[in-house]
Amino acid sequence: MELLSGTAPNEVQSIRAFHIPDLQAEAISAGQHFLYAFCLEAESRLQVIGKIASSFGFPKSCRNLDALSDCLTDMIDNAGSQSGFVIVLEQLPNTPKFDKEARETLLDVFRDAADYWAAKKVAFRVFYSCE
Repeated sequence: MELLSGTAPNEVQSIRAFHIPDLQAEAISAGQHFLYAFCLEAESRLQVIGKIASSFGFPKSCRNLDALSDCLTDMIDNAGSQSGFVIVLEQLPNTPKFDKEARETLLDVFRDAADYWAAKKVAFRVFYSCE
C-alpha cells in the first residue's frame, strides 16, 4: 500500500493528486475491495444515492441515507470478514437539488462508515471529487 501509505486507513478525503487507476491497482494489490461510482449525471440526493447503490451492487432498497449507511456497514459486515476498502466517488454534482450541504451530509455517512470500520480495524478509505 505504498501509494496510500501517507493516508489514514479510515478517512474520507478529496481525491486531489490521486489517480483512479492507481487507487484501483493499489486496492487490488492489497487484496481490498475497490468500489467506484461516477455521479456526474445525478442531480438530486436520491439520484446520487441510487448511482452509488447501483455501482456498488447494493440492493434497490438502498434509496436514502439511512439505507446507504446500513449497506456500508451492517450489510457488508454481515457478509463476512473484510480485508479493507478503497472507495472513489467521482464527480459528485453541484446542483440546486444536490448542493454543498447535501454533499457534506452524504460524505458524513461515509465518515460514519469509516469510523465503524476503524473500530473493527478494517481500512475504509474514501476519495471523492466534485463537479
